[in-house]
Amino acid sequence: MTSLFLEDAYLSTVEANVTGVREDGGIVLDQTCFYATSGGQPGDTGFFERENGDKIIIAGTVTGDTKAEIIHVPAPGQATPDIGEKLVLHIDWDRRYNLMRMHTACHLLSVVCPYPITGAAVSETDSRIDFDMTETIDKAEVTARLMELVKANHPIFNRWISEADLEANPDLIKSKNVRPPRGQGDIRLVCIGEESVIDSQPCGGTHVGETAEVGEIHIGKIEKKGKENRRFRIRFGPAPA
Repeated sequence: MTSLFLEDAYLSTVEANVTGVREDGGIVLDQTCFYATSGGQPGDTGFFERENGDKIIIAGTVTGDTKAEIIHVPAPGQATPDIGEKLVLHIDWDRRYNLMRMHTACHLLSVVCPYPITGAAVSETDSRIDFDMTETIDKAEVTARLMELVKANHPIFNRWISEADLEANPDLIKSKNVRPPRGQGDIRLVCIGEESVIDSQPCGGTHVGETAEVGEIHIGKIEKKGKENRRFRIRFGPAPA
């Protein structure tokens, strides 16, 4: 299966052929623009359009035995496509785009707060990152530094490196608990800024093409979660007065 979102996160519709239907109803295709739940980012929803115009509503997208296997989960009561059938895939673009903006915002927060990441969850309106840190930091200061990066409109692009290159540059990995999968070929880096001057880290998620697309964001709350853990919550819009 070809995961088209890895190279083009803005691809919202594409044709694909059914290569399998699992016992639980999950649909497998030869290629897809649907992102599967991983790395704290939820999988895409949307629908498949059949040649007769009927729709198969997709309630979620998950990975199978490996990250390379993507399974599209139909909503209850949907028709089952035939093996070899050609479908036109349509993701819920408004939802995806908000997730792209939020996931990018999480990367920017990891620049402003350069501490090991112990957990993360991306949603359409409120995302969180947990950092291994003991320092006290002002949320207004973090918000201001985030918005500096957003307004600077830095480019965001992908770069691929070998597993050996990643091993030679362990500082690229910001997560304390999760490591990029091994044995599946090259590793994708998501880079921010000309020549990656702002950031570069392994990530399989979807992101916007320029930081200005993130829009206005703020840190809604910083919570203490244990002696050496701080949870930052990112929200869209201006900080409350």
